[in-house]
Amino acid sequence: MIRNTSLAMALAVSLIAGTAVARDMTVGQFLTTANGIPRNPTALLRSDTRRLMTETRASFAAIRANEQAARAAGRRPATCMPERVSVNPDQLLGRLNAIPVARRNISLTQALTEWMAEEHPCPA
Repeated sequence: MIRNTSLAMALAVSLIAGTAVARDMTVGQFLTTANGIPRNPTALLRSDTRRLMTETRASFAAIRANEQAARAAGRRPATCMPERVSVNPDQLLGRLNAIPVARRNISLTQALTEWMAEEHPCPA
């Protein structure tokens, strides 16, 4: 019983921490930073590139955690992503650039959740 409570607390803390990290960056901020990075092999050496990769990973982790939390609570998750999701930079930037400027104040996590819900919907 204590172990389950500890596990639940750890999950809650990780959800809050993961969401806080992922929600710090809006789509607009992400694109502004991404547009300043050259499209060549040296891009991987830039701290901005690593920061965007970290933000993207944190957003996907938050989506996965929200999916698991919804299932645990008996709710239908927003998305049913497969175990491995592969997204290349061109796909990511293409999807984010397709978001209207007026909506680019949403978090990266929200934008990726909407995308994954379209790509990997949960059965009704």
